[in-house]
Amino acid sequence: MHSTTAAPAPTPADPQLRHRRGRLRRFFLRIWPILALLHVYIGAQLLPSYPAALRVPGGALLVLSTLLIPAAFFSRFRSGDAWDLVAWAGFFDLGLFSSTLVLTLARELALLLPDAGRWSGASAAAVPAAALLVSLVGLAGARRTARVVDVRVEIAGLPSALDGFTIAQISDIHVGPTIKAGKVRAIVERVNSLRPDLVAVTGDVVDGTVQRLREHTAPLAALRARHGAWMVPGNHEYYSGVHAWLAEFQRLGLRCLLNEHVVLEHDGARLVLAGITDPQGHAFDPAHRSDPHKAIEGAPQGVARILLGHQPASSAQAAQAGFDLHLAGHTHGGQFWPWNHFVTMQQPFVAGLHRVEAMQVYVSRGTGYWGPPKRLGAPSEITRIRLAPARS
Repeated sequence: MHSTTAAPAPTPADPQLRHRRGRLRRFFLRIWPILALLHVYIGAQLLPSYPAALRVPGGALLVLSTLLIPAAFFSRFRSGDAWDLVAWAGFFDLGLFSSTLVLTLARELALLLPDAGRWSGASAAAVPAAALLVSLVGLAGARRTARVVDVRVEIAGLPSALDGFTIAQISDIHVGPTIKAGKVRAIVERVNSLRPDLVAVTGDVVDGTVQRLREHTAPLAALRARHGAWMVPGNHEYYSGVHAWLAEFQRLGLRCLLNEHVVLEHDGARLVLAGITDPQGHAFDPAHRSDPHKAIEGAPQGVARILLGHQPASSAQAAQAGFDLHLAGHTHGGQFWPWNHFVTMQQPFVAGLHRVEAMQVYVSRGTGYWGPPKRLGAPSEITRIRLAPARS
């Protein structure tokens, strides 16, 4: 395995973080008018059906929502309990707004049915009530400790010594304003209770700077496995100051694989474990261009080859490079309906076990969540992967 030298931790004036703030600011300058118009649409469709006394408070809540959502995103660059409250309010509101918008559209379609107009007032009241209920159910789903999902992966020619080899995969925890040390500690305890042979962390551990989140990622140092805990960075590590985080992860005992591999010895059998940088990595550091072929260069032949790579979009290249299994995350399984249907616009797979040529790829639904504290129809997971020889 090639050694890597981590850059010093960034200061609050780190150029990458300033660049990220600038990009986010430009993004919201473009997207905020659309966000505002969608709030106007909700108000125009629902408020006229409300009693006069509720129209002004309802309109004020919609105006507040258009301000809270961008404030939640910018809170990631600020420290303090007050900014955490802004994040909680804004991200919960983002999930609530999303469901309210979908239900408002559904209501408009339903009102096209014959005689549906008589239900206009009741349905207008039902939309925010149903959206709030859905968001609270989603909040409960997001905040509970991820369940364990068992997956059997058969690999041709796997030695008998590796039959039953277990990998505990965690992905997309997104430690940040709404996910703190307590939740991370619960995840670590559940992983350790599985007594895995290896822990694989497939990126997006954090959503903020080392200075802000160091104490909340600290429980990761307690991860235990016979062959240790290994990780690759996801896109959010790059957004958050990747070099500082790589150094911090190494300090915690997570061994980072950046377009490189190691050969593990297990009861007399060998296993190749490789990792790649995120496909967006080269935009932050040209040396971090994702390269599955480089990651496997020089690896022994006739040995099972497993790749850790954050995005399932890397699977085609990974299959060409000759890997047997690619462990990925990134998609969150869509996190909540209906956005799971849009994931395939960017990624080839949403969740679960799939095949790309001779290689298999497993896509985790993620162990935490991003943005809205909301999971509905896409439960978080800690994946226990058991290797097995392929049946003839």
